[in-house]
Amino acid sequence: MMGYRHLKHDVRLAARGGRVIGSVVLAALAAGAIAQAVPPKAAQGKRGARPAPTQPAQAQPAQAQPAPSAPGQTVQDQSVPDNTGLDIPTNLQIFGKVDPNVRKPTAIVNDTVITGTDVDQRVALVAMANEAKLSPEDRERLKLQVLRQLIDETLQIQEAKTADITITPAELTQSYDGVSKRFNRTPVAMRAYLRESGSSERSLKRQIEGELAWQRYLRRRVEPFVNVGDEEVKSIIDRLQAAKGTDEFNLKEIYLASTPANSQQVYANAKQILQEIQKGAQPFEYYARQFSEASTRAVGGDLGWIRAATLPGQLAEAATTMQVGQVAGPIEVSGGYSILYLTDKRQVLTADPRDAKLSLKQLTLRFPPNTNQAQASARAQAFAKATQELRGCGTVEKVAAGIGADVVDNDTVRIRDLPPQLQEVMLKLQVGESSPPFGSAEQGVRALVLCGRDEAAGGSVPNSEQIQGQLEQQRVNLRAQQKLRDLRRDAVVEYR
Repeated sequence: MMGYRHLKHDVRLAARGGRVIGSVVLAALAAGAIAQAVPPKAAQGKRGARPAPTQPAQAQPAQAQPAPSAPGQTVQDQSVPDNTGLDIPTNLQIFGKVDPNVRKPTAIVNDTVITGTDVDQRVALVAMANEAKLSPEDRERLKLQVLRQLIDETLQIQEAKTADITITPAELTQSYDGVSKRFNRTPVAMRAYLRESGSSERSLKRQIEGELAWQRYLRRRVEPFVNVGDEEVKSIIDRLQAAKGTDEFNLKEIYLASTPANSQQVYANAKQILQEIQKGAQPFEYYARQFSEASTRAVGGDLGWIRAATLPGQLAEAATTMQVGQVAGPIEVSGGYSILYLTDKRQVLTADPRDAKLSLKQLTLRFPPNTNQAQASARAQAFAKATQELRGCGTVEKVAAGIGADVVDNDTVRIRDLPPQLQEVMLKLQVGESSPPFGSAEQGVRALVLCGRDEAAGGSVPNSEQIQGQLEQQRVNLRAQQKLRDLRRDAVVEYR
């Protein structure tokens, strides 16, 4: 939905059937590294998150706040859970000193050198793609993330070469030109833009090479050995049909683990994170990546589409009472506290009215500079009176000319792509009617006139080929992660 995307530029590269398609993710870690590099002041020292909702976030009442054993005090749990498979002493001591702030800018990965310049230029590429302004401290943290990503990228390219996979200069140039086009620049202008940003054409092409080489390696060495049985596909289709009409929720979660000893402090931390989310300065994913202790931290807390029956009771109750765009929490769950963000909801295999496509005319009346709130309200009232006199879309231009408003047409707007407040309004409008005025003293006042509506088609069960393809892709991704872990274990990495 509008306002929920954190990355400004996220163009991806794919190699299917021997063809180079599209462009490049301008940093595989852009979504994570940028988020982890800039922790909010309100929660320094913890972990974190995701995009702020387009309507004000509201916290649902949490369960009873835990009573402290001693006011203002927490007791750190020094015990080591026996779930790592490692032989760790219970009363361990650290011999020596490790300074995590010391960065070794050069690494040799199986005889391939990664220089400090490589790291700096990739950091600049990430910052450019995300239009991020980094402080010196944030830049140093991001460099650590980038160095790890470059090591993985090097291992992937090396492994692809063992399978006789090499990306040719012509393919790199083709993909580079595609990236330039997506940035509305010629290849020459893109080269200059990269240099101005502190990056280079070489750094971008290296990213392209890594993406292409790894994808082709997976196609050759992994995909042929992934199989999905007919019975498995049939079972999924049966479950989908049985669930038809039930509610599904697209949720994001921040989970903070707690013990009886530190429960009050964790609850206070969760409240503080919730307050920062409500301010809207950073998206929800940002806080999930920084603070969440669940496995979904790496994907911004994204739980995907999920039914209430599969959630713990406390989370299911919150999800069913939330409105789209709302944040709820802290919610006490087994072992800690959760903060939920509802980005969307629907009914399984059922047509959703919010998927209807609208034909709209938007009227915009801009206010002069330095318009105060009283003046804005008066102008908005006059604007509202004018829109009430509309007699269908055929009169929009005439009315707009009479009040000095601009008109913009759009015939492909889905209701669900509008802010939540406008979704409810547009669902109730008849063709030819106008929405109430909306806007601000700074940006003027607007209204949407409904000219037509194409209703959403009824939901249908995906066919067996679609389900099989999705399952195969999930398994390819899982095996790719396992392969990369193996490559890391076997790698010889020397830091200089």
